[in-house]
Parts: sequence; structure tokens; C-alpha cells
Amino acid sequence: MKKGITILALMMGLNLYAQQRWTLKDCIDYAMQNNITLKQAQLSKQSATEERRQAAATLLPSLTATTNQSLGYSPWMEGVNVKKGSYSGTYGINAQWTVWNGNKNYNTLKQDKLAEQQAEYNAEKTANSIQEKIAQLYVQILYMSEAIAVNQQSLEASKKNEERGKTMVEVGKMSKADLAQLTAQRATDEYNLINAESNLANYKLQMKQLLEITGDQSFDVATPAASDQQALGVIPSLASVYDLALLLRPEIKNTEIALQSSELQIKMAKGGYMPTVNLTGGVGTSTSSRNSNEWGNQMKTNFDATVGVGVSVPLFDNRKNKTAVNKAKIQREQALLDQQDQQKQLYATIEGYWLDAQTNQQKFRAAQVNVESEQQSYDLLSEQFQLGLKNIVELMNGKTNLLQAQQNRLQAKYTTILSIQLLKFYKGEALNI
Repeated sequence: MKKGITILALMMGLNLYAQQRWTLKDCIDYAMQNNITLKQAQLSKQSATEERRQAAATLLPSLTATTNQSLGYSPWMEGVNVKKGSYSGTYGINAQWTVWNGNKNYNTLKQDKLAEQQAEYNAEKTANSIQEKIAQLYVQILYMSEAIAVNQQSLEASKKNEERGKTMVEVGKMSKADLAQLTAQRATDEYNLINAESNLANYKLQMKQLLEITGDQSFDVATPAASDQQALGVIPSLASVYDLALLLRPEIKNTEIALQSSELQIKMAKGGYMPTVNLTGGVGTSTSSRNSNEWGNQMKTNFDATVGVGVSVPLFDNRKNKTAVNKAKIQREQALLDQQDQQKQLYATIEGYWLDAQTNQQKFRAAQVNVESEQQSYDLLSEQFQLGLKNIVELMNGKTNLLQAQQNRLQAKYTTILSIQLLKFYKGEALNI
């Protein structure tokens, strides 16, 4: 019944999502619960937790209960009351505790705690990467949705020009060759529209796959009109983003943990030079059918207890410990280089987003002016074309320039919005478009 209720709840949740148009927040929230790569990273963290718990348990003594039951047969034994078959049993409880082993057990526990933190940071890193991909796809969907609207407007204008051309051919004011160019322009705009719709469908498919939505479940993305003010917003400074990212990003924290782990590895390797001290103890007894005493008396009279101390001192180990120490030191140097490399990669990523934001914001301002200019020019060309003052080539060039200006404006707008949002994301803010 519990499984049935769980399945029903999941189906109701999926139906609810299917009936709505997904916002960026919806996509991120759903991915954080269902993405397979993220789930695998979370399972790795759980596995690291188990390793840490086992390391903590090794600090305690081990306790083992043993028994052995055996049958014996002595065919050549002689005597009146001698039984050739026999039955015997032994019973014991043994304990062992490693009191000292160069502090390896405690350092192993510390190292496993660090490994658990690393696994958690890896899961956070995976979650951040998924959120970035979702944001990039979401912005591409918004861009393509507006691009489709622009292509539709361009196609409508081409259709009107073609209809005018047909009328002008009928009255003898335009040649059939010019009309063919108008028809070709209309066909080109239809192709561009279909191509834009195909790109939009492909981006939605990628988003669906990223969210682990399979089958025939309906999926559509909400496409709120992004305002020009979002593209003209304040761009965070490069230094402020990088400084906060060094403190917050899990990939940087992971390198710090790796460096601490390498220091512990050196201590563990040096522990190989130290003696190992073990405490052992046990109690036991035995019984035999050949003994004339009763079973209870045998258990009592055969009872014994032992306790002991074992010390192991390494004298010559064929250079194993020295090699282990040197390799641990090399691992620490590698961890330092990995940390520097990760910081360098982080700076390069943030700098790339910052440059994209700066450059495309300037392009967007210029594109706004260009679109207005090209729109006015095309409107004037259309009026003059209808009056026979402009030829078909000038009209088509004007339309091409207007379409290119509109596309440039959209591309600069959404690239700027995405870059600004990603800069804020690296500062620890939530993605919001």
C-alpha cells in the first residue's frame, strides 16, 4: 500500500508539472530531485559516510564468539566400556584491541571525515553544474522564442511584398523576374522560421533530457519576455565575484580538503616507523563425550581465561615506509598544484562571463539604436517601393539588414542576461531569469 501511495504521489506530481509551463525555478527544483548524475553523486556521499563510520568503529575493541563441534572415531581402541565414537565441543570468546599503531587509526578516521566532506562538495559541484546548464538552455529557449517571433514578422512582411509584387506584375509595373526574387525571399523567410522552430524544439528536448523526463510526457517551458532593463543591469565586478567564489564554490573547498587529506597521509605514512601495541584477551572451555564428568562440570572445570599484550616493532621493511612517506609528500605537492589550477580555472570562467557581459551589454545598446534605424529605413523603402521609387534589390537589402539587426539585438540581450545571472550565481545568489 505504501508503494502504491508513493507511485500515485509521483504520478500526480508529474501530471501537475505536465499541465504547467516550466519556469527556470521549476526546472532547477525538479532536476535537484530527479537528475541521475546528481543522485549518483549523493550516493557516493552516503558511501563515504559509511566509510567514516567504519573507521570510527575500528577504534573500539573487536569481540568474537567461537565454537567448534566435532565427531571422532577410534576403531582400534580396546576396553569393555570404551566407546569408539566420541563427540567434543569447544567454546570461546576472544577480544582484540589495537592500543597504538603510530596514530594510524585516528588519522584514518580524520581522513575518512575529510573524504566524506569531499563527497558532499562533489555533490554540490554537480548540482551547480546542472543549474548552470539549465540556465544556459533556458536562456537559449527564451532567445529562440523571440527569434521565432521576429522570423514570423519577417515572413509576414515577405508575404505582403510578394502579394504586392503579383499585383504590380498584373498591371505591368514589375517584371516577373523581380516577382521571382520576392517569392525567393518569402521562401527563405519560411526556411528561417522552420529552422528557428527546429532549434527551439531541440533546446527543449535537451532540457527535458537534463531533467530526466522520458516518454511521451508533455513538456513546455514558460517564456516570460525578458526586459531590456535586465540586459542593462549592473554587472558585478570581476574582483568581487572571484573573491566570493573562492569562499563559496565547492570545487575550491574540495581542493582545500584534498590538501588537508594529503597532510594526514604523510602522518599516516610516518606512523609506519612506530611500534604497534595490541591487547588481546579471551575465555574458553571445552567438553568431550569421553570424559566421565557431566557436561556442566566439564564446562566449569575446563574453563580458562587469557590476557596478553603484543608489541610489533618495524626493524627492516625493505624501504616500504620510506617510499610511503615520499609518495605522500609528492601527493601533497600535487594537491597544492591542483588547488592552484582549480583557482586559475575558476578565475578564467568568471572572467569569461564578465567579459561576455561587458561586451554584449555594449553590443545591446548599439543594437537597439541600429534596429530603430533599420526599421525606419525599411519602412521608408517599403513606401517608396510601392510608389515605384525603389527597386526590388533595395527593398530586399533593407529587409535583410533589418532582420540581421533584430537578431543581433536579441543575441546580445540574452547573452548579457545569462552572463550577469551566472556572475551572480558564482557569488552565491540563486539563478533568476
